[in-house]
Amino acid sequence: MATQKAEIPFDDTLVDDLLRQEESRTFEVKRIGRKFSRTLESIVAFANTEGGLLIIGLEDPEKAVGRERVFGLQEKIENWDELRRLIRSRVTEIDNLPYKIFELGCTLGNGSKGTLGVIRIDKSPAIHSIVNDGTWIRLDKSNRELTAPEIQELMFARGTITAESQLANIDFDLLETDYWQSYASRRRLTRPIANSMYHIGLAKKDNGGNLRPTKAAVLLFTEEPSGLLASKAAIRVFHYRGITIDARPETNLLKPPKTISGPIIRQIQDAADFVVQELAEGIHMGPLGFEIVQKYPVRVIKEAITNAAIHRDYHINADIHIRLFSDRIEIESPGLFVGPVTIDNIQAIGTHSRNPLIVNGLREFPSPPNIDAGEGVRMMFDTMRQAKLYPPVYQSKERTARDSVMVVLGNQNMPSAWRQVSSYIDQNGWIANKHVRKILRTDDTLKASKFLKEWVDKGLLIVCNPDEGTRVRKYTKPEKRLIEKYIARFGDRGFMGAFNDFFSYRPGKETHGGI
Repeated sequence: MATQKAEIPFDDTLVDDLLRQEESRTFEVKRIGRKFSRTLESIVAFANTEGGLLIIGLEDPEKAVGRERVFGLQEKIENWDELRRLIRSRVTEIDNLPYKIFELGCTLGNGSKGTLGVIRIDKSPAIHSIVNDGTWIRLDKSNRELTAPEIQELMFARGTITAESQLANIDFDLLETDYWQSYASRRRLTRPIANSMYHIGLAKKDNGGNLRPTKAAVLLFTEEPSGLLASKAAIRVFHYRGITIDARPETNLLKPPKTISGPIIRQIQDAADFVVQELAEGIHMGPLGFEIVQKYPVRVIKEAITNAAIHRDYHINADIHIRLFSDRIEIESPGLFVGPVTIDNIQAIGTHSRNPLIVNGLREFPSPPNIDAGEGVRMMFDTMRQAKLYPPVYQSKERTARDSVMVVLGNQNMPSAWRQVSSYIDQNGWIANKHVRKILRTDDTLKASKFLKEWVDKGLLIVCNPDEGTRVRKYTKPEKRLIEKYIARFGDRGFMGAFNDFFSYRPGKETHGGI
């Protein structure tokens, strides 16, 4: 944990922005009272969910308005040090808690000068609790304590425990397939299959001392893992006519869904081949009746399918779903983002695997689908950009019908306007209708609004201030942080640079989690 040591910045304008910010899944305010338990609960809840920002020294908006809410740390300054001590002593797994503490100077409600405390908490790779006060998660505007079964489910969701390492009551004879023979030959494994798997971590002894294969071994080598595990572990492909799913009895599926089963390495290859074949066959009609040319880079399709198969949560009894539309591909994998991974950081965070046994096993096949170098997602973004297509869009939970991660690959050419808008947001943090009109070289407000709506619908942009009128709305990328004027003013230096990294406006439910 790092504490800001530079001179405390003074900024009343920023505090005004904080006062306008509503409490949400990723933002909360508290006064510096002696009831530290609620503050610790929020810190733990943010860490166990998607991260968050906690401002100490502000009253709840229901109890006061405007500058009257600013009590500052000076209300009980001695409690600020006590709170920091309690974080270290009462939060479990403290060495794994990703948090930082800052102070911000401002004018208090009584007109004197004072400071606010700012605690940034990132999504944690661990599960945190409070000593003698339970384990908490963050809801939209409050925290909730978990029961023991819910804690276990959270551990599966976060990847601190995983189904792949559980033992399967299956004879080793069923694993001695051509896939095992190819794998064993590649790794020069000469012992009998049970002993070989034991030595490489794919088999373990049960409570009776008998060797049993792990579920990872069953998923890697058996011909029908779904049947042997009595669980859904396949890939299903749905090909639809048009750009939506028709809920009426006369479905708009072009053909019956395709179920692809078998060991994971075969599922990945067969699914990729089937998708590419489907896209290459026949005429794909768009909503206006014009033929749509499908031109997704094949390596992006295969990488997305590979990621879905190797990082999915096999604790969840559900198949991977691939949905083909005339304008996009959706690849939905059961389970949430593992460890500290979020939509915000997925391009930069590198490898965090839920299923290391599966990942390591696939890497050792003669023709592995993955090289486990942590570059796959970045490759997808780079390749789509080189193909002049929109970047992949990741969605999770609130945007999907179940606990899952979905990546959407769009088939539309990325217009030059988007490239300029994307660059503008990278430099300024946000964009508005007037800036888009300037980029488009038009005075047509409606035209700019249509572009912005399209990009929001695709998940490329989010609205920063959805309660405002359309002409004054601000837009940013899901992975960007906002307080835009401070980015321009302070850059990456000191407190403000760190502050800009994690403070965000969020519209309604947070579909793009993380801080």
